Amino acid sequence: MHSTHDLELFPQYNVTQMLFKDVRNAAELRQCAVEGKIKGGLINPTMLVNPFQVLVAANKAVSLQKMGKMKTRSLFSEIIFNLSPTNNISEAFKRFGSSDGDDSVLVVLVQDKDEPQLLSDITARLYKITPQEEKCGTLLDAVVCRMATKDVM
Repeated sequence: MHSTHDLELFPQYNVTQMLFKDVRNAAELRQCAVEGKIKGGLINPTMLVNPFQVLVAANKAVSLQKMGKMKTRSLFSEIIFNLSPTNNISEAFKRFGSSDGDDSVLVVLVQDKDEPQLLSDITARLYKITPQEEKCGTLLDAVVCRMATKDVM
């Protein structure tokens, strides 16, 4: 699943949601997100009823960011926090954030249309694509190769 929607209240922003299945490096991805190397939120998709929940949480997070009233340190952590029915930040991360053992991850990106963000960085990390591979062919070539051979390796 891959979808991009404009935020209704903030049309200069759009939200992209990408669902990745059969993830084997969730711990590494989560660590990269914590360190700020991935500019996106990593969500446990099993906790969601519908992707619309993420759009609502993102809209609220952008609104709070604009007003300077976020309760967490980043826009992406605010999205995860807004998915939770409680006001406990650590509980929100336990329930709705990606965990080290997850085999599926929903990556959420919030993009200012004036500053496009490259999805290729996130895709390259998810599929563990090396810089040498990108020199030999395209990112798509490497991704398709991984998809085709995952049962063999």
